[in-house]
Amino acid sequence: MKRLHIHVSVAELSSAISFYQQLFAAEPSVVKDDYAKWMLDDPRVNFAISTRSGKTGLDHLGIQAENADELAELEQRANAAGNPVRPENGACCYMESNKYWTVDPAGIPWEQFHSLHEVPTFNGSADAKSSTSACCAPSEKPATPAPSASSCCSPKSGCC
Repeated sequence: MKRLHIHVSVAELSSAISFYQQLFAAEPSVVKDDYAKWMLDDPRVNFAISTRSGKTGLDHLGIQAENADELAELEQRANAAGNPVRPENGACCYMESNKYWTVDPAGIPWEQFHSLHEVPTFNGSADAKSSTSACCAPSEKPATPAPSASSCCSPKSGCC
């Protein structure tokens, strides 16, 4: 069963964690110095917050697949939606994942992903503290349908 994913960039983590703990009546399942995540079952949502983006507010939306077959279905749906779709495999935020990115007509990045396992540092980098992006989302519609995965976490990108 798929799960909706929402990532919000916040200015200050501890007050945001306190707010969302009360709102969701649940403790976060992951807390880092710059990131927190709730895996909620009612509603079925993967809700993440981080302080890594240069702006606060909605960073990106997504759909989390539980397996490779669901991810393949989500890729087909993203391609059918008509905007370019960019594949990405590797570390993003604190997870190793296989995923596809697209951007909706309003400019909101959408991530379709299957998480494989946790990684100890942000984006799997030893120099993660210097990154200014919240993750690997495209900041605008990709110019080509499938740019290389190495472009995923550039300073222009906005998310995870």
